Amino acid sequence: MTLTLSRLNDDVFCVIDNHGLHVGNLKRINGLWKFKAIGYDSNGDIMPGWGPLTERHNTTFNTLDENLVNTKLLSL
Repeated sequence: MTLTLSRLNDDVFCVIDNHGLHVGNLKRINGLWKFKAIGYDSNGDIMPGWGPLTERHNTTFNTLDENLVNTKLLSL
């Protein structure tokens, strides 16, 4: 799996997997970037804290770097 980042605004980036699935967000909180996992239920409703990267929910990053995000979030 490879993750890409898509900017929503200066403080929020969507994290998208290589199948185009939205698997979480990176949010800038108090100067740090924090990963917020996202999953979806059978009705397509958003389930915060769930999804394929739920074990990485609340992982923090000092800088927003796509390579670092891939390394940290995919090293399960």
